[in-house]
Amino acid sequence: MPPKTGETASDFTLPDQEGRPVSLDSLLEKGPVVLFFYPKDDTPGCTRQACSFRDNYGALQEHGVTVAGVSRDPQTDHVSFIGKHDLPYPLLSDTDGEIHKKYGVLGLFGMLSRRITFLIDRQKRIVLRHEDNFRMSSHVDAVLRALEK
Repeated sequence: MPPKTGETASDFTLPDQEGRPVSLDSLLEKGPVVLFFYPKDDTPGCTRQACSFRDNYGALQEHGVTVAGVSRDPQTDHVSFIGKHDLPYPLLSDTDGEIHKKYGVLGLFGMLSRRITFLIDRQKRIVLRHEDNFRMSSHVDAVLRALEK
């Protein structure tokens, strides 16, 4: 079960596309964090979701937000995905699915990730949990609405 709004986000450290370790604490250094989980690099839905965060990246930065995507894809897939779509934020590799389990985002039979976005404040409190597998831009829209409150 994914953590609910108001609960504390689980700590983690995962490699980014370059193999550098990225922790929740390091992401929170500058302000709130958008952590979006998605099933697979370079698939149509995931591309639309990732590009909607790219297209709204300036607005998110105006709110002091750091963005990171998480999937079970290997780092090499992330490098290609970032380059192909000019994504300005890191993609984290959770190949063993441990962080997916902590955040309750494993899908059917533990195979693919559910499409869930979390907005986490500097105290590690989950401010928003948004799940939508059909309207890809709804994730960034929900985050922007929550930031405006």
